[in-house]
Amino acid sequence: MWGIIGLGNPGDEYDRTRHNIGFDVIYALASAHRIKIGRARAAALAGTGMVAGKPTLLALPLTMMNASGVAVLRLCHMHNLAPEDLIVIVDDLNLELGQLRLRRGGSAGGHNGLKSINEKLGTSDYPRLRVGIGRPPAGMNARDFVLSEFDSAEREAAEEAVKRARACIEMAISDGIEAAMNAFNS
Repeated sequence: MWGIIGLGNPGDEYDRTRHNIGFDVIYALASAHRIKIGRARAAALAGTGMVAGKPTLLALPLTMMNASGVAVLRLCHMHNLAPEDLIVIVDDLNLELGQLRLRRGGSAGGHNGLKSINEKLGTSDYPRLRVGIGRPPAGMNARDFVLSEFDSAEREAAEEAVKRARACIEMAISDGIEAAMNAFNS
């Protein structure tokens, strides 16, 4: 089974923010594959079904971003998932809006959600898909930027990024991480 986990912050006040683009990708996958994201278990909202012909768990941690590792570790235990069975989807302000970067593992790169997961799993060797949200404008700090919504000029690019991220995940599941990296990494 694959475990696809989109990172974000729970709560209506965080809906549609840059930091929650991981949640948006999970919702797109759930919609495309008719997977119901149901009741809370293991500190996450989750649902299981088939993606690209393979059993797949889609999950949204209910912890705040900086404590994502708590939910990811519980999901791994509950569903018998090894780190290499995961794909964690995160926002990345060091990538241009819409740019994707899929990797088999690596550092947290300053992302507190990934840092939490690394600490709880005891490894950074799990696949992750970074979705570019762009850099903050001059004079705006990173925290305020990631917690802001995409403006009207950016919304179309953000929606396209979610579609491409969904396709990237589907290819990673069907054809493997390497094939998806070759097709989607810019």
